[in-house]
Amino acid sequence: MTMTNNIEFTKSQIETGRKIFVGDCDFVAGVTSLGNLIPMSLPEVAFAGRSNVGKSSLINALTNRKMLARTSHTPGRTQQLNFFNLGGHMFIVDLPGYGYARAAKTKVKSWNDLIRKYLRGRQTLQRVCLLIDSRHGFKEVDTEIMDMLDDVAVTYMIILTKIDKVKNAELEKCVAGIQAELKKRPAAYPFIFKTSSAKDLGIAEVRAELVKFADQ
Repeated sequence: MTMTNNIEFTKSQIETGRKIFVGDCDFVAGVTSLGNLIPMSLPEVAFAGRSNVGKSSLINALTNRKMLARTSHTPGRTQQLNFFNLGGHMFIVDLPGYGYARAAKTKVKSWNDLIRKYLRGRQTLQRVCLLIDSRHGFKEVDTEIMDMLDDVAVTYMIILTKIDKVKNAELEKCVAGIQAELKKRPAAYPFIFKTSSAKDLGIAEVRAELVKFADQ
C-alpha cells in the first residue's frame, strides 16, 4: 500500500491507474473557443497551472509518453484547450498556462477567459488538477483560479511539481502553507500530491486518484 499525505492506495488501484494511463491515448481536438468544444460524453479531468509549472511534463509522465503534451522552455506554449482520449475511459484536458506576463495582454485575456468559461460550464468535468511549483508555492493568479473553482463548486486538487528541486524542509514548509489555505476552500480536495516528472515521484499515486473517475 502506498500513501501520499494520509491518502492510501492499494496495489490494485495503483495497477489499474497504470494500465489505463499508459494505454491508448489519442489527441482529439485543440479548442480555441467555446463554440468548438467537443460534445460532453466521457468524464473529464483537467490540468491547470501557471506557465512553466511543469504541466506538459506531468501529463507526459502520467501517460508514459515523451511528446503527448508539448514541453518547452518557452512559457505559454499551450495556447488552447487540448483534449486527449484516454482509451475511451476519460478525457484529459490540457488547459493553457495562465499568468504568463510576457505574452500580449489580449492573448493572455483570451486564454484566461477561455479557461474560466470552460471550468464554469462543463458538466462532465470531474476534477481539476491545479499544479503548483514546489519552489514557489501559491501565487496570486493561483488563488484567483481557486476562488472561481470554489464559486462554481468544481472540485480541484493540488499537485506540487518539481519536488526533486527543493530540500525536504522547504517542501514541508510549502506543504504546510498550502494545507492551511485549503482548509478555507470549500471545493478543494484535502490531500496534496507531491510529484517530480523527472524522477517519477508521485506519478503512480496521481494516476490511482484520477482513475476513480474513468469509465471502466
